[in-house]
Amino acid sequence: MIQTCNLVPRCILQHTSPHHLLPILLLLLRTWWGSCHPQCLDYKPPFEPRQPLAFCKEYSKFGCCDVEKDEEISGRFYNIMENFDHSGYAACGKYVRSILCQECSPYAAHLYDAEDANTPMRALPGLCGDYCSDYWQQCRYTLSLLLEDLGNSQQFANLTATIEEDHRRFCEFLVLKDKEYCYPSVLTNAELNANLGLLNEDPEGCLELCLQEVANGLRNPVAMIHADDGTHRFFVAEQLGYVWVYLANGSRIDRPFLNLTKAVLTSPWAGDERGFLCIALHPRFTTVRKAYVYYSVSVKKEERIRISEFTVSAHDDNQLDHSSERTILEVVEPASNHNGGQLLFGHDGYLYIFIGDGGRAGDPFGKFGNSQNKSTLLGKVLRVDVDFNDNSAPYSIPSDNPFLGEKEARPEVYAYGVRNMWRCSIDRGDPVTTEGRGRMLCGDVGQNKYEEVDLIVKGGNYGWRAKEGFSCYDRRLCQNSSLDDVLPIFAYPHKLGKSVTGGYIYRGCQMPNLNGLYIFGDFMSGRLMSLRENVTTGEWQYNEICMGRDQTCRFPKLINSYYKYIISFAEDEAGELYFLATGVASATARGGVIYKIVDPSRRAPPGKCSIKPSPVKIKGKLIHFHPKEEYVINKKPTTTAVPTTTTTTKPTTTKKKTRIVIKKPPMPTRKKPKPPPTTAATRKTTRKTTLPTTTLALKTTTKSASTTTVKPRTVQMAATTPATTSSTGYRTTSTTADSSRIAKTPTITTPSSGRHGRPLQYPPSTTSQYFKPQLLTTPSTKLLKQPHMTLISTPYPKAPDHRMTTAWPPYFSQTPLVPSYRPQRPLINTTLLKTQEEKLWLGEKLESAGEGNQVFKRPRGRGRGQGYKKARGGWRLRVGSVRLVSAEGLPDRGRVEIFIRGQWGTVCDDLFTIKSGSVVCRQLGFSTALAVMKRAVLGEADDSVRIFLDDVECEGGERSLLECKRSRVGKHNCSHAEDVGVICG
Repeated sequence: MIQTCNLVPRCILQHTSPHHLLPILLLLLRTWWGSCHPQCLDYKPPFEPRQPLAFCKEYSKFGCCDVEKDEEISGRFYNIMENFDHSGYAACGKYVRSILCQECSPYAAHLYDAEDANTPMRALPGLCGDYCSDYWQQCRYTLSLLLEDLGNSQQFANLTATIEEDHRRFCEFLVLKDKEYCYPSVLTNAELNANLGLLNEDPEGCLELCLQEVANGLRNPVAMIHADDGTHRFFVAEQLGYVWVYLANGSRIDRPFLNLTKAVLTSPWAGDERGFLCIALHPRFTTVRKAYVYYSVSVKKEERIRISEFTVSAHDDNQLDHSSERTILEVVEPASNHNGGQLLFGHDGYLYIFIGDGGRAGDPFGKFGNSQNKSTLLGKVLRVDVDFNDNSAPYSIPSDNPFLGEKEARPEVYAYGVRNMWRCSIDRGDPVTTEGRGRMLCGDVGQNKYEEVDLIVKGGNYGWRAKEGFSCYDRRLCQNSSLDDVLPIFAYPHKLGKSVTGGYIYRGCQMPNLNGLYIFGDFMSGRLMSLRENVTTGEWQYNEICMGRDQTCRFPKLINSYYKYIISFAEDEAGELYFLATGVASATARGGVIYKIVDPSRRAPPGKCSIKPSPVKIKGKLIHFHPKEEYVINKKPTTTAVPTTTTTTKPTTTKKKTRIVIKKPPMPTRKKPKPPPTTAATRKTTRKTTLPTTTLALKTTTKSASTTTVKPRTVQMAATTPATTSSTGYRTTSTTADSSRIAKTPTITTPSSGRHGRPLQYPPSTTSQYFKPQLLTTPSTKLLKQPHMTLISTPYPKAPDHRMTTAWPPYFSQTPLVPSYRPQRPLINTTLLKTQEEKLWLGEKLESAGEGNQVFKRPRGRGRGQGYKKARGGWRLRVGSVRLVSAEGLPDRGRVEIFIRGQWGTVCDDLFTIKSGSVVCRQLGFSTALAVMKRAVLGEADDSVRIFLDDVECEGGERSLLECKRSRVGKHNCSHAEDVGVICG
């Protein structure tokens, strides 16, 4: 159902004649120029209905309507057609039906100008010129009926009366200027509809997908699992040794599920492979309440891999009993790298353990290396039985293990010849045919030339160190004809990536196009890749995955950029896929983010994938998730009331009348409508033949901007004429004395740079393009002074073929969340001038809370205004005053700077929320903060500007940031890449 609201403010409406309304409406209903892509009016991708549609049949295979919506449109159609006799029905029914059914078109959002949530939506779909001309000649009087069907039967009377008789005006109102994508051309465009509903591909065949941020602020998230118990919780492990519980709504429980930080061996060095590496829950977790973990440990200065068993606490279902740890297996590691690190329960109920070859380079241990030596557990896939072990050995050997009877072979060995398998998964199987169920796929990190993906089979020899990928590594071993190696299903050279991260085969419900697609990545290059099996030939077809550009990802909550270092992949209880990445490859850096993989080209029909998570008993507090980035503003249209003021038009020299009568000349295709019934129900759907003259605004949708945070480090704002707006819009003028000084103060801007060093083994960054918020105002600012905030996609420059280079794809964020090593520190709970040291640092003492910035007050006498105080020699800024520094000179938004000890300094974005932003905005005379922009989105200061505040946490009622909970002034653990900015309103 189209949601509509007023486009014209009431004050303008009361003083505007009907002749002036049309230009206003045309401006507000203009086409939003951009790439046309399938999208529905609910800002989601189209789908295939679960049942064929009875009315809008042409969209039964793919569109935006289910059966319920189809029935609703059908009812609206028959209500309109009650105004016609048989001949009128025959002539005009096809036009009315076609126009109404465009809500079901897969391009509905484009036809209604609804691709951007911040631009006005059309009342009716955009038509092509020729079709509009035919419509005008045959059935132009149905326009008023279609508009009245939207509600408020009298509001469109004058509008339709003035344009139904004027072909030019009529089609100016209805025609979509985009000739390729207007109705009905959009249906006949062969190129546009050739792959409709299929996965989007760029010209080079790269699959275009989008992402949704699910969690952030994690320290090298190495694993994410679910309990398969109906709660739809997921458990996220950090390399330091923490495991956290996230609920289905995205909230995190503040108490860790497991804390092994004191036992785990790791370091803050970027790229350290040791640490807490994996966790697996028992497949019958609801009854066998056990978890198994894989981590590095030091025992008497000897590095080992430890696999342990824990039981769930008897008092809290979201915590393990730390005292219940039982060691299942320990393996000595001769080096600090190649630790493996995967635990999986197969469909056979056995625990699979994947261990690396022991480290160093080329597996130099022994005559043939550890991987080919079945008497050691290094470089192997192990399979053990951990059931019924409470009163016996930690594990037993399955009776069908392949080397159980082989002399000198370890009975735990299930497969061998692996180098350092990093991230494996088990295929759930096709949801309909169960094809592929139980298959185990792994990524095996290579040595010098190739990375590979393997399909694990019982007793398989995967060739290392004789082979690397499909090629020989040790030629002497490679020529040994006794080696019956299992070849990879796919291998790629190091010019594409140098450290494979194994993934999952998608078997979820929400994105049917992805079914059967194996999605994996590379830690070093940051590439996302995919394989799809040809069932006939058994071969796997490769496609790179890139982030959707232009309009492809312009959906609420979707983004199209991610942090480069892809650590792991994950699957939730419903089968949806995720990957875990970080901007800094250090176990102590809070740069980790979890992304959900989203296909923007097709979704499952509404209701098919709905889940009802089982309730979870919580002990402790919930930490609600706040995404740091959103691709589009997640604000749906709202409906506002239509002005009820009625005015009478002035008589002209040619016609003297105070009422406009909508004439219905005799037409062979239409009878004069019957008088409207007196019942309230029919009055809603039948138009009157004469209506009082009113000045009316077309009811359409106004979409307001919502708070959003995006990843780009630089933001370009389009300048706009300052205008006083309502409290719901973005303010464009400032009323404080502090802001008047901004123009006198040099604006500090710094172009995006790679100042923060990365580990030497990582390739340098390249320039990225991002989406830049711009302030848009309607062309007729004299008539409508309400700017809209939107995200505009800037075009990407043509990038080199990144399939043949180690350069980063353009959708990476090149700036880490934090420096490569950030030592952990406790949050400092201080308030304004809490210590003598800080008082000396500030350079003066604030005698009372009232000494801070006073909003809406001026000092007595000839004061300079808010933020200033009388001092020897004249007026000067108070300590704690704030300003917003904007490269575009906009007073309502910019980088936050605070005045302390006679100089301006920046504020870090750590812990900075909308409440803290509101404190800043109220100091500047605004009512509130509309958005907090992190990661220097609104500008990054140069190195000459000091960083004054970090870890600022405000309750919202403070009069200065110095009154908020924060670290000591000048003490910080961040860089200017994390300068916070705000948008006030």
